[in-house]
Amino acid sequence: MDRASAWLRDHVVLVDSVLAAIVALLCLAQGGFYGVAAGLCSLALTAPLALRRVRPTLAGLLVAAVGLLQLRLVATPLLADVAVLLVLYALAAYGPRWASAGGLALALLGAGAVALRYFGSEGLGVLAGVALFAAVTSLASWALGSFQRVRRQYVDQLAERARLLEVERDSESRLAVTGERQRIAREMHDVVAHSLSVIIAQADGGRYAAAADPALGVSALETISATGRQALTDMRSLLGVLREGPGDARTPQPDVARIPELVREVRASGLDVAVEVEGAPRPLPPAVQLAAYRIVQESLTNVLKHAGPAASARVLVRWDTDALRLAVDDDGRGAAALVAPSPGGQGLLGMSERARLHGGSVTAAPRPGGGFRVRATLPVPR
Repeated sequence: MDRASAWLRDHVVLVDSVLAAIVALLCLAQGGFYGVAAGLCSLALTAPLALRRVRPTLAGLLVAAVGLLQLRLVATPLLADVAVLLVLYALAAYGPRWASAGGLALALLGAGAVALRYFGSEGLGVLAGVALFAAVTSLASWALGSFQRVRRQYVDQLAERARLLEVERDSESRLAVTGERQRIAREMHDVVAHSLSVIIAQADGGRYAAAADPALGVSALETISATGRQALTDMRSLLGVLREGPGDARTPQPDVARIPELVREVRASGLDVAVEVEGAPRPLPPAVQLAAYRIVQESLTNVLKHAGPAASARVLVRWDTDALRLAVDDDGRGAAALVAPSPGGQGLLGMSERARLHGGSVTAAPRPGGGFRVRATLPVPR
């Protein structure tokens, strides 16, 4: 049935032409009985029905013109006059509003004209009855066409809404994929950049320290080993997300409570860094805790890479009533460290994106008098 309905909708001219031919054959028999003029009028009234849906206004004009000729040339009503009702329905259902209203007005005037032309001598009662019957059938045909117009518009609106929902769903899917790619890029950058920075700093320091004190070289190698293992664990967790979707639930994500541990790891790499926690910790969603940890991690990584030798840093984690505030200050090269990011860089931009994702903000700028400062604010849900 669905295929049949679709075929009928795709071949409206053919379907209407067949309908017009059937009606014409039925009406020609009756019209030809009353003469050549009646037969020609029957054919002319039914032929435009083939265009009733694709050209409703043209079909209505043709039927109206033939109807006027019929009043003058034919002395009796014709069975083909049913074409007036069919084309009136088509005007109301498929034609423009002005054509629909004009067709109804002409049909009502035609009802009175037909009654006067063919039943004027039958008396006032018959005249009024015929006029009323013709008017009521015209109104009914027009009302059915108007109902069909409303129904068709409703179906079109549903189809358009379904199309828009599909477009919106595809757009949301693309945005979700893009967001996930950005998140993975940030995670990859944080894991790789921080771990490699620590490893490089330890390797450089251990190479010179081992000549004077082999124990310092061993300590540097231990730090490199621990940092490499932690990076490998983080990478496996991240790649597990790519393979399985939800990731490995057994591996906890870093949170605010692990920031002091992060500072100890960076201190072991040779950077003089201290951490201070103010206020009472409050519950935060895991995603916000991970963002706070990564912001501090990225800031310390930038200190290792850009602050220069003999630099020191200070990390402040402050729990306020409305937000978690993070601060990372160093006394390194300051404005000289504010270099243009390399293509594909995810550092300061990644920190800002993480904070904005949770309704927060990040500012990073050289400090007056030297050094660099990073400030981050992450709202605390109430």
